[in-house]
Amino acid sequence: MVCYEEAMSYIEEVSKYGSVLGLENTKELMRRLDNPQDKLKFVHVAGTNGKGSTCTYIASILKEAGYSVGRYVSPTVFDYLERIQIGGDWILPEDFVRQLRKVKNAVDNMVEDGLAHPTAFEIETAVAFLEFVEKDCDLVVLEVGLGGRLDATNVINTTICAVITSISMDHMAILGNTIEQIAREKAGIIKTGVPVVSQEQKHEVIQIIQQVCHKNYAPLKVIDQSDTIKVTFSLDKTVFFYSNESFVETLELETSLLGLHQIKNAMTAVETACVLKQKGFCIHREHVIHGISKAQWEGRFSVVLKHPYIIVDGAHNENAAIALQESTTLYFKEKPLIRIIGIFKDKEYEKILANTVQCEDTVITVRPNSERGLDSDKLAMCANKYCNKVIIGENVAQALKIAMELANKEDVILVYGSLSFLHEVYAFFKIRKHD
Repeated sequence: MVCYEEAMSYIEEVSKYGSVLGLENTKELMRRLDNPQDKLKFVHVAGTNGKGSTCTYIASILKEAGYSVGRYVSPTVFDYLERIQIGGDWILPEDFVRQLRKVKNAVDNMVEDGLAHPTAFEIETAVAFLEFVEKDCDLVVLEVGLGGRLDATNVINTTICAVITSISMDHMAILGNTIEQIAREKAGIIKTGVPVVSQEQKHEVIQIIQQVCHKNYAPLKVIDQSDTIKVTFSLDKTVFFYSNESFVETLELETSLLGLHQIKNAMTAVETACVLKQKGFCIHREHVIHGISKAQWEGRFSVVLKHPYIIVDGAHNENAAIALQESTTLYFKEKPLIRIIGIFKDKEYEKILANTVQCEDTVITVRPNSERGLDSDKLAMCANKYCNKVIIGENVAQALKIAMELANKEDVILVYGSLSFLHEVYAFFKIRKHD
């Protein structure tokens, strides 16, 4: 393996091993790499929705405080290399190849010894840990891939703070068919004596988190969104005031990440910063204020273009769809929208449509470019239950052309249903996130 193209071919090849929950294989892989994870400190983040935004805020605050921050992202929007970041910069192709070469040698030895082949995610996690160690990261903001308890990221033992964002129904075939089962899997990242910050949850979810924290002697802080005051929304930013005892004075915070849900994500990051401050990290109120204001996270109710508004969002489950509709109503009242929707067939697509599509809307369906993609005609049949005008699109580019022909300058085009194809929207308008 000598170049990035060969490295990506290898990742594509090992992807055939699918997603396998369990830590034994990951532990063995890490052991053969001299356990790089034990040389790092982590903020470990699990949840159904809001993980990416919350991680973005936390990493941004730490960067403002002068720390070298590693970040592990899943899934990505723009580029494969986006998943491993240091200080907001993606891993360089040559660094990825070099670290992957080390991991592949360990993987080959495991297979030669008769052990199961690690999955792509386990391999990527190992690459990330090696890179973070080599670049001497002060702290790693680590996003769980799937679930928590048996996720490959949960091989770590040096967590400084565990964070749990909004938990709802998703990946039921893997994590369980009830909200309680899913909550228990997410709470599996909680370690003995390690502080936990959780967003507000359903009663049955918070009960499980409390039980697991009590069992592990882990202090728990549950944020309360009612602690915010003077909230103002615009399509440029959200401004709000938040009282927090660690920073004495009320914090005036503003974020360019849009949507009602971003307030609780930002609050979660602030409370995480408080935990880190108590643990000895030098974090002042100006670091928090500037970190929240500078945080950038594309693909989450993001404005791509104005006149007409083109907005993209990754809403891919029921709760995310509800949050999306709340934000849509907040910014655009009851205005009819042109919706471009593409969803994976293993998602609850009818619930996503039921919670977002209005009778007066126009819907253009597309099929995400993936084996998991739901056929656009099947999605269109479902969408017909909720609105009168449904168009079956061939692909994202064609759907955008249709939408732009239908729209006037005051209209809103909303693209959502999966993160997997949002990069095509940016590409269509020749907008690039990373140079």
